[in-house]
Amino acid sequence: MAETAETQQVDSKQAARAERRAARLAKQIGAFAKAHGGAEGQLAYIGQMGTRIVLVGEDGGWGDLVAPSYAVAESAAQKSGITMHESFDGEFAAKVHTGPYEWTRMAGIQIGGPANRA
Repeated sequence: MAETAETQQVDSKQAARAERRAARLAKQIGAFAKAHGGAEGQLAYIGQMGTRIVLVGEDGGWGDLVAPSYAVAESAAQKSGITMHESFDGEFAAKVHTGPYEWTRMAGIQIGGPANRA
């Protein structure tokens, strides 16, 4: 009987911790949306590390957050009230605006661009 009470106590602590984490992430998502004139998002499972919350602002700015689990990410997205997409393609992906920094980094990593020159 004592094990059951301990297990329930541990479970309730973990649930409370997950709820606090989701609330913090929702606040960060809200701040991003406010700074970018609104936002949309997509959840991407990244394995043991958790779930990536990809955010795209109405102005084309983008960013991401990492939640410890898919459930926490889903809860945070729901609390934030932003529109969520099933996948990162089509019109949603077209909203992302990249600048010279991103293109230089991508070129440097992929084909020996400025970032890889000695």
